[in-house]
Amino acid sequence: MICFPTCKINLGLRITQKRADGFHALETVFYPLSLTDALEIITADADITAPLTFTSSGLAINGDTSDNLCCKAYWLLKKDFPNIPNIKMHLHKNIPMGAGLGGGSSDGAFTLTLLNQLFDLQISQNKLMQYALTLGSDCPFFILNSPAFATGRGEILTPTNVNLDGYSIVIINPGIGISTKTAFSFITPKQPSTHIPEILQLPISSWRDTLINDFEVPIFQAYPELENIKETLYQKGALYAAMTGTGSTVYGIFETNNIPEISFDFPSNYFVFIQ
Repeated sequence: MICFPTCKINLGLRITQKRADGFHALETVFYPLSLTDALEIITADADITAPLTFTSSGLAINGDTSDNLCCKAYWLLKKDFPNIPNIKMHLHKNIPMGAGLGGGSSDGAFTLTLLNQLFDLQISQNKLMQYALTLGSDCPFFILNSPAFATGRGEILTPTNVNLDGYSIVIINPGIGISTKTAFSFITPKQPSTHIPEILQLPISSWRDTLINDFEVPIFQAYPELENIKETLYQKGALYAAMTGTGSTVYGIFETNNIPEISFDFPSNYFVFIQ
C-alpha cells in the first residue's frame, strides 16, 4: 500500500510563552501543500525475520535509521498491536529537510495512518493524533491534514476555513538546513495584539504587515539570503510572502495568472515548487 505524505506551510507563527515543561506555546495556521514524499508499506516475505526493513531513496536522509520518524511510528504501534506482521517500508524523500515544511513529521504521521489502514487496526483519528504527538509537536496536524489553527505546542488543532485554492503558491528552499532548537533560542515570547485567525479573514494583500512569523527577524539576520528571497517574491508580484516554520523555506502567494519566472544565484541544490 502506498501513500503520499504532504508538507505544510505556516500562515503566521507567533511564539507566545515559554512553558514550564520546556516547550514553547505558539499560534499558527498550518496549511497543507501538494508537494509530497512517497511511502510504501508491504508485508514482508515469510523468510524475513526482521520486524521492520526500512529503505529510502530520493533526498539523502541523515542520521541513524532508528531515529527516523517512520520507524519510530512503526515501533510505537507495534508495542500496542504486537500482531502487526513483519513489514518492508520504503520512503522516497522529495520534501527538503530542515526546511520548515514538516516533511519528517508528515512521514511519521502518514506511517501511523497507513499502518492503521493496511492492518485494519481500527484506531480512531483522535487516538492516532495522540500517537502522533509522541513523535513530534506538529505530527498531529498531518493526521488531520487540512487547514487548522494550531495552539499549545502546535498539537491543539481547530479546523479553519482558510482556502488558497484560487491562488498559486511558490515555495523556494535554498538548501540551507536550520536547527529548530537553535531557532527557538533566538526567540523572546510575546503575546500578539491580533490573533492569526482574525488576520486571515482580511484580504491577502493586507497580510504583509500583519501576518508575522516571529522567526524571520533572527533567522534573516543569520541568513540574509532568505530575506532576499522574500523581497524578490514581493518584487515579482507576490500578494504575500513569508518564511515557513523556523526556515529555511520561503513561500509567496500569487494570483494564479501571475506566476513569475524566478531564479537565484544559489548552489545547485536549491529547490523551487509551484502549486
